[in-house]
Amino acid sequence: MFTPGHKHALLCSVFTLGFFVSVSPFAVFSACAATFDLSPAKSLSPASSRSSQARVSAESDASGHTKVVAQADENIIVNAIRLRDRTSPDTTSLFRHSLGFSSYSAGGVSALPVLNGMADDRIATIVDGMRIASACPNHMNPALSYVDPDSVATAQAIAGITPVSIGGDSTGGSIVVERRDPLFAEHGKLLVTGHVRGDYRSNGGGSGASGTITVANDTWSLRYTGSYAHASDYRTGGSASRQVRSTSYLSFNHAVTAGFHKDNHLASVTFGQQDIPYEGFPNQYMDMTNNRSTYVNGKYRGDFDWGSLEARAYWQRVDHVMNMMNDKGGHTATTGMPMNTDSRSVGYTLKAIIPLAPKHTLTLGSEFEHNGLNDWWPPLSGSMMMGPNTFHNINNGHRDRLGHYAEWNAQWLPRVSTLLGFRSDLIMMNTGQVAPYSWTGMMSMADAMAAQKFNAASRGHTDTNFDVTALVRWHPLDSLSIEGGYARKTRSPNLYERYSWARGAMATSMIGWFGDGNGYVGNLHLTPEVANTASFTVTWHDPVDDGWEVKIQPYYTYTHNYINVVRIGSFSDGLSKLQFVNHNAQSYGINSSAKARLWKTEAYGTGEIRANLNWVRGQDLQNHSGLYHQMPTNGTVGLYETYQNLTGRIETTLVKSKDTVDWIRNEPRTPGYVLLGLGGSYRWRNFLLDASIENICNQKYYLPLGGLSLGDYKATGIMSPLQGMGRSFNVSLTASF
Repeated sequence: MFTPGHKHALLCSVFTLGFFVSVSPFAVFSACAATFDLSPAKSLSPASSRSSQARVSAESDASGHTKVVAQADENIIVNAIRLRDRTSPDTTSLFRHSLGFSSYSAGGVSALPVLNGMADDRIATIVDGMRIASACPNHMNPALSYVDPDSVATAQAIAGITPVSIGGDSTGGSIVVERRDPLFAEHGKLLVTGHVRGDYRSNGGGSGASGTITVANDTWSLRYTGSYAHASDYRTGGSASRQVRSTSYLSFNHAVTAGFHKDNHLASVTFGQQDIPYEGFPNQYMDMTNNRSTYVNGKYRGDFDWGSLEARAYWQRVDHVMNMMNDKGGHTATTGMPMNTDSRSVGYTLKAIIPLAPKHTLTLGSEFEHNGLNDWWPPLSGSMMMGPNTFHNINNGHRDRLGHYAEWNAQWLPRVSTLLGFRSDLIMMNTGQVAPYSWTGMMSMADAMAAQKFNAASRGHTDTNFDVTALVRWHPLDSLSIEGGYARKTRSPNLYERYSWARGAMATSMIGWFGDGNGYVGNLHLTPEVANTASFTVTWHDPVDDGWEVKIQPYYTYTHNYINVVRIGSFSDGLSKLQFVNHNAQSYGINSSAKARLWKTEAYGTGEIRANLNWVRGQDLQNHSGLYHQMPTNGTVGLYETYQNLTGRIETTLVKSKDTVDWIRNEPRTPGYVLLGLGGSYRWRNFLLDASIENICNQKYYLPLGGLSLGDYKATGIMSPLQGMGRSFNVSLTASF
């Protein structure tokens, strides 16, 4: 399963795990828990009072749903293990232990989520009710990059069989992230509360800080949150450790939330802005040299005699700039290649939950989102290839989605319940005429001919899609639950899949969010993907004391008109020019997890062992290649401990060698590896100290979903898979008030 070169890491892991078990259980520490809403116990939210001290947890239910929710401190052993490293500035790290979850490596705060082998736009990623599309031909600004993990209150990842109420226009599942609701004080009192946090990571010299402050009475609330994250290029593991070029980043987030609470009604509005002055992308030809997002998000939630109503409305503007940072030859227009993108998004969501009977609930919803996009590349002075005119990649493009759904949840018997949902989505897309750098130059001839053909074509498309979800839950025994169902999910192409028109080698290599170095061409004739998924989950657990649990979740998906690629040309470096096409595909796999309590005493606290294992396989049924970026068999085994204010973990990550690849994209194979992590946290009064060591053995390894290290290739001429981060000492300190 693992290559000989990685045996020392496995031995190191076994030795350290054995040492951990042999010593006193409370002598180790954990840095897995994240703190939020550290407000006085008497402060009130609209629904209920909040604990003065809470932590983030993530638990999977029988359907594979993963929720990050607030829990009291006495549940720390359950909660702490779900977050590996709270110093990570990337919100995708919250889902690391979710069933079927992995991520495409990208920038330091911009990993692309994957659920059961389906990634990026195939997942409905919703942040505070906003369905945010990437405003970049390389998808450098995905939805989760706009939220700092320290500000997250709840997070949910649902793979495969997704309720129609939380995700249309997607085939792989849904990710829903919510920031904190406003806090309110008891009647007649004033609440002032918040926290500040700072962290440091030795590998890459990473640092970060965040904080929040709330001032509120029982009716009005005002909150400010801010965060900062920075790192230089990280270093790999192994005896020949080196820097990985284009892995530095700098990010700032600011948000102000005003809330109003009256009886059973809550209204809030958030004004926010994110600035990323630079972020390196080691597996792309380009880097992000500026990204500014400004947004307004309003929310209303109320309870009535007939049920409850939730309404949201939002607006977002993104100004995005790409070029080449210093380690790729300069980040100014005289030595690089400027590329600009402007995006405007506006939308609303309405959801009504209506009890039809004591055991029957109907959910009705309506959604609309508009995404307008301009993507243009300014000319480079003195360049024969990139000039003399502006290259218009997408000119006044738009993608509008209008969706409606109905969902019926019924409890037929004490041990039998069902969920049935139907959804329709109308997708309307179009774009204006485009232009190459030059209409007459020999170097622009391929692009000029492609632009003329594109401008003469009919570019408007309207897709009428519908989804169905049917789910049955059965609890034959107190210790056994079985859940199974079927989902039909539909996704229309994104703007770049349909409207990337250029054919020249340089222009096509600028399109693609896969990190593979290939060039991509859109296809006006693409039709929507239709994924049919069947899945069931068996959960066997301790019904009395929650002392143990075993969960197994197999699934199968057949996707009609899966948007894949065909090869239409090649580059001098051996990589390919590819065009998006519809093929049929299938993917299948098994997710599993297990836990067992090892001890629970006053003298030694509580100890628990947890493990998970994920396996997925995807195949294109027309060209018989593997689907791109399918994570090889992987899992974690960890021992976790809590004793009074002290928590601890030691965790081993195991990844099999990647042998099944997409040969159309020239996907590289990667060897298997084992990584070991150790960490701890200690709470004293209003302070929380976290410390951890990741990749203790400083193992050298290649990221299975990291793509090619194009930043290093530009500098060295050697093309190889992207290497992962070596040993890192991390520390974080949080103070609440």
